[in-house]
Amino acid sequence: MSLKGNKKIRMKNYKYLLGLTIIATNLFSCENDNGKADGYGNFEATEITISAENNGKLMQFAVNEGDVLQKEQFIGYIDTIPLALKREQLEVSKAVISSKSKGVLSQIDILNAKLKTANTNKTRAENLIKDNAGTQKQLDDVTGEMYVIKSQIRSVEIQNAPVVNELKSIDVQLKQIDNQIKKSQIINPISGTVLTKYAEPNEITAFGKPLYKIADLKTMQLRVYVSETQLATIKIGQGVTVKIDDAEAMKSYKGTISWIAAEAEFTPKIIQTKEERVALVYAVKINVKNDGSLKIGMPAELWINNSDKNNKTQNNE
Repeated sequence: MSLKGNKKIRMKNYKYLLGLTIIATNLFSCENDNGKADGYGNFEATEITISAENNGKLMQFAVNEGDVLQKEQFIGYIDTIPLALKREQLEVSKAVISSKSKGVLSQIDILNAKLKTANTNKTRAENLIKDNAGTQKQLDDVTGEMYVIKSQIRSVEIQNAPVVNELKSIDVQLKQIDNQIKKSQIINPISGTVLTKYAEPNEITAFGKPLYKIADLKTMQLRVYVSETQLATIKIGQGVTVKIDDAEAMKSYKGTISWIAAEAEFTPKIIQTKEERVALVYAVKINVKNDGSLKIGMPAELWINNSDKNNKTQNNE
């Protein structure tokens, strides 16, 4: 057989295989369109547990499960009477110590006045010596007096140093008390919905004890698991369709892929078949705006548009 004939046969075989590939691809796409989702998962949200930042009795705590709270909203406060009394005691101690310090400082003022006079006398004695109207002894006496006064000032300052340090210590304690009083106020840190309430008014709470749990439910995250082959068809920022069960038919939402796991993991136990449970999959998070129907833990389906899949596949080829 000639080379030309062999070439025609190979061309026919290539066209035949290409046709089979196109048919198989179309069948797969039709199968997906007929009701098989690309992934399954459950909705979740970032939950934050708000804890007490001080010890004491909950004098006010206006929170109920299901409440929608705003950021920086005042919720209640912990009893601050013990802190206020301690602050008042520190203020009294500061006043007593300040009076002692004022007495010491008044001595320094007197000595500084004497030093100023002695310095004037020294200048006068120096001028008299220049005019041959004074003696060296007069200048020496004034210089010695100035040395004594300076020594007395240093001595008083040394005596006053512990008093100054004690006043600084009290100022630090007052700042700590003010900070504790401020933290006795319960201020909601983020906008969101109260999921769980752990405490009631008039209960005794402690630092770090949970008070309530809150989450922003305006945007929910759907966590799904995809296979390695599906991983090639998705990317962060890509728009997808999310479906949940409704009364009569599936309800659809627009979603955006916000995170794709960097490492594979075993399929969670929620997947029913044994074959799927032993497979390695990648976790994916999808942001979905909540219209009020989406709840934490609610199951949902991920649907990737076929056009996106085909474009991704062509780009890879």
